[in-house]
Amino acid sequence: MSDVYTVDGTILNLIFQNEENGYTVLRLVTTDGEVVTVVGTIPCAAPGESLVVTGQWMTHPVHGEQLQAQQVERYMPTTENDILSYLSSGVIKGVGPATAEKLVQRFGSNTLRILEEEPELLTKIKGITARKAMEIGESYRAQTGMRRLLDFLAVNDLPLYLGLRLYRRYGVGAMDAVRENPYLLVDELYGVDFAVMDEIALSMGVAGDSRRRVEAAVLFELTYNLNNGHVFLPREKLIAAAVQLIDCPADTAEIALDDLIGRGAIRQEPVAKVTACYLSRLHGAETGVTERLERMLRFRSDRCSRVDKIIDQIQKEQGIVYAAAQRRAVELAAQEGVLLLTGGPGTGKTTSVRAIVAMLDKLGCDTLLLAPTGRAAKRLGELCGREAQTIHRCLGMSWREDTGEVTFQKNEKEPLEAGAVIVDEMSMVDLPLMEALLSALRPDCRLIMVGDPDQLPSVGPGNVFSDLIRSGRIPVVALTEIFRQAQSSAIIRAAHAVNAGSLPPLKNLSDSDFFFLRRRDPQTVVDLVVELCRDRLPKNMGVEPQQIQVLCPTRKGAWGTAALNRALQAALNPPAPDKRQKVWGETVFRTGDRVMQIKNNYDVLWVRDDGVTGSAMFNADVGQVEEIDPSGELLTVRFDDKVATYTTDMLSELELAYAVTVHKAQGSEYKAVVLVALPAAPALMVRGVLYTGLTRARELLVVVGDDGALARMAENDRQQRRYSGLRWRLRKGADTQSTGDSRADK
Repeated sequence: MSDVYTVDGTILNLIFQNEENGYTVLRLVTTDGEVVTVVGTIPCAAPGESLVVTGQWMTHPVHGEQLQAQQVERYMPTTENDILSYLSSGVIKGVGPATAEKLVQRFGSNTLRILEEEPELLTKIKGITARKAMEIGESYRAQTGMRRLLDFLAVNDLPLYLGLRLYRRYGVGAMDAVRENPYLLVDELYGVDFAVMDEIALSMGVAGDSRRRVEAAVLFELTYNLNNGHVFLPREKLIAAAVQLIDCPADTAEIALDDLIGRGAIRQEPVAKVTACYLSRLHGAETGVTERLERMLRFRSDRCSRVDKIIDQIQKEQGIVYAAAQRRAVELAAQEGVLLLTGGPGTGKTTSVRAIVAMLDKLGCDTLLLAPTGRAAKRLGELCGREAQTIHRCLGMSWREDTGEVTFQKNEKEPLEAGAVIVDEMSMVDLPLMEALLSALRPDCRLIMVGDPDQLPSVGPGNVFSDLIRSGRIPVVALTEIFRQAQSSAIIRAAHAVNAGSLPPLKNLSDSDFFFLRRRDPQTVVDLVVELCRDRLPKNMGVEPQQIQVLCPTRKGAWGTAALNRALQAALNPPAPDKRQKVWGETVFRTGDRVMQIKNNYDVLWVRDDGVTGSAMFNADVGQVEEIDPSGELLTVRFDDKVATYTTDMLSELELAYAVTVHKAQGSEYKAVVLVALPAAPALMVRGVLYTGLTRARELLVVVGDDGALARMAENDRQQRRYSGLRWRLRKGADTQSTGDSRADK
């Protein structure tokens, strides 16, 4: 790790400044008279400001030595020359070089105080009206408000880019909002860890038993548990979690929870035998999904008399005879408003979807093909021979900077112009996305949902696909027969064996597509994975490294994805004179690297190949670093059909992706997979993780690791339980609850 240095001086000039995220390159004249280049997140910087910069020296391949700012203290200019430089920079709306000179000549070193406290005095200068004086004062107060906010963030070691997000939402009152309630920074939009913000809030004088603190703890527990898939928490569990988090009396947490319920921030409702507490937006999502599905379930087509003849015609055209379950799926797709089509690998889901598309075409239905991720949509489109889109893109997703809310262009007021929608990889669809999709469908639009119920559930809250299947309310066609051509694949046989709780035969046959290499030492495993990706699979199997994806249950440890990525990067994309690289913490990003976005970020700007621009990248999106800009320290990353630009402050949300966790690989399919399996945390040693990992491989699967660990995973059918009321609501809607099924889904 490089040494940390501190320099102080005055901003001479700006070389580059990104107004969207505050990333800045500037020249600083130090107190010793030396001119240094500083790079970092310094929003609204202007010549004349004094800075104290703490950071690390980096040698740029083009621009030489630069100080990479980690912490910045900012001070307004005090001398007349520095005030003149500051105001002449245009940082204050309505003040250019000429006006700046008049102001400093009239008010001298007192100029900035006048701008903030007595802007009406500016009318003494010829050419400045009362209205213009007030506008200048307002602009200056906005700047000082931002500065105070940035000072607060810097002193508390919080990311400076949060200043822009706060300012977009609260304007000049941003700092006042933070002072009033420091815990607002724990909100999903800002993402500050509760423990970090709690320490800061207490240092600001917030009392340990203050209402703000206890309410923040309650809300945090509900928000945090969305990441564990829970749509709600039982009241008693929520109270217990908040009490443990901040060590407060239970009755204090009870009072805070009731206050939040009274204000509508939290919705409390009996869900079967559980008193369920929801964040209001999640309650709205769950009830909204239920109501819209109920409406769609009442739809019946009046064009069903020709179905049998049409299916016969499609079979003749495609030269195929559908199995009974496949034919039933096509019939129901024509007749029902909502249909679930399930099945594992090799059971004919693709053939069934093609047949459904053909049927809907002959019925004159305008059909949309959708999937949760870009890779899944691309695969669906290739299999069906027509365009497929991500759900987000189809719905016209956008992000409101002022509120931090995700919005969709397509909704109840402007629904999709489609007679049918087919959604693949439904196990990945979480509750909020399901609500957005259903909100954009006309009541008479058919919805066909396709997926493998044995794969891992969605990353986001809810267990939508499983809840819909188990509700008993929606027609389900389960494809279970493994077709003869699929039976020849050892990958498919292995997946079905694991799904049945058995370990498949670990015999390596020369004509097989599935191989097992027993290794139990972590470093030996890492070395073998590198050898497979760099040498053996390309030379012996004709699979290029870029077509191989390494999967692993865990990120941590000597054989987790972090260690594997370091080794694979060194082997597959080593340093070279023609490759620029960027050091970020313990990670080195290099031109040509495979990388993954690890959380949703609506600030990332992108340009699609067709020229359309937008913002937002999503958790588990995988791309390749195309360029590292030498002047702006920007990373350009290609994600399928679009190119995204990352500034330095966003790099914490990128990871190398030569190896990724099985959870992150959901919805993706790769020509070749190297799956690593050694003993890991109990929550990861489960059948769902192994099954999902195996089924990511399309043509070649190599499992490296411990056969004992594989056997334990295959035997362990323990599933992550999630608090969700969707299944219960759907059953309640049909008045079909029974005593045995009246438990809240967990």
